[in-house]
Amino acid sequence: MNDYLVRTLAREAGILGIVGVTTEVSREAARRHGATPIAAAALAVATTGGILLGALLKVQQRVALKVETNGPLEKLVVEADAYGRVRSYVAQPDVPWPLPIGPDDVAQAIGSEGVLTVVKDLRLKHLYESVMALQSGHLDKELTHYLNQSEQVPSVVEIGVHLDGLGRLAKAGGLLFQRLPGAAPNALDALAERLEDLPPLETLLADGHTPEEVLAMAYGPVEYTVLQHQPLEFRCTCSRERSRQALLTLQPDELLDLLRQGEAVVDCHFCHERYVFGAEELAAIFDERVATAAAEGSGAGAGE
Repeated sequence: MNDYLVRTLAREAGILGIVGVTTEVSREAARRHGATPIAAAALAVATTGGILLGALLKVQQRVALKVETNGPLEKLVVEADAYGRVRSYVAQPDVPWPLPIGPDDVAQAIGSEGVLTVVKDLRLKHLYESVMALQSGHLDKELTHYLNQSEQVPSVVEIGVHLDGLGRLAKAGGLLFQRLPGAAPNALDALAERLEDLPPLETLLADGHTPEEVLAMAYGPVEYTVLQHQPLEFRCTCSRERSRQALLTLQPDELLDLLRQGEAVVDCHFCHERYVFGAEELAAIFDERVATAAAEGSGAGAGE
């Protein structure tokens, strides 16, 4: 298991703890976008943040995390689910930046003026959406603020990304601790203080510490139980069939324009997979779209 989360519960203390290593999924996201070191680092931070929020969900639920700012990267988008699957992209993956790159550089590239939007699909009638103004550009602090203020769940989030001397992504990971309902108001205080006394998460990961070891250091004398080890993977939900369905939403005249061009190309923002539809396929899509439009028109006329 390369990338994975460890989910824990300190029942008596009333704390849920999650620590994970996200190096490989972050590298995959950066590879697909041809990201420069600074874009790769920011993408790793955002991807890890999405994974941590996804780890709080129940089965079949999904979360989308979007950061839109005044920084040179402009926008970061992450989608994750309760199964450890994630996909992400950065709007400007080719931003240059001098080495070495640290957390403050990443925050500056993300930008401190903008909005953080969290959208959850909880399998209810309506999506849950929260929009908050950015505070600093340090995404782990932004997510801590979001969880404490918007969801009103006392939480601590830390995300660590380490680049080597050549600007290559060497390690990435994150942790999230939450106070459970009914726990003492100061349940998280001692744990947060221990985290403050520890080296930054990126240093711990770079030194070879595992999520299990980070959990042990964070909990200290507090007894806890390991609930789950969950593998993580970069997985996109795009497909040729979904791209075809997207083309079917176009108007017939728009499809005719594509037919005249001889092909249609659909690119996925998240994974950069490219789906090419030739003239023959476009003609079939056009015929289907015209038939659908005719049926819709006939149905509307019958109801008048």
